[in-house]
Amino acid sequence: MKVKATEKRYYTIGEVAKRFNVKPSLIRFWESEFAILNPKKNNRGIRKFSTKDIDNVKEIYFLLKEKKYKISGARKFFKNKRFNKSFEVVDKLNNIKEKLIEIRDQL
Repeated sequence: MKVKATEKRYYTIGEVAKRFNVKPSLIRFWESEFAILNPKKNNRGIRKFSTKDIDNVKEIYFLLKEKKYKISGARKFFKNKRFNKSFEVVDKLNNIKEKLIEIRDQL
């Protein structure tokens, strides 16, 4: 019987920032700029990012860093809820690239 590796339920801002190779201050800035990014906070004010929050960070990152949108353009994008399918294609290609790099490194 195989035991599945369980994903964490919540992630810290440091873990999220590391995942996207940005500083935690940028994630906090994005939180103030985008209504879709609203992580839970505990009693001490520590942010707890769910997988949905991380997906939202991924979308924001894609628009701002990869598609070179300005903040105002990205905000309009989310308001109109017209999510471009190219995000999904690029995400899948990035996943394939990571897998290929892993395979190459194992050779």
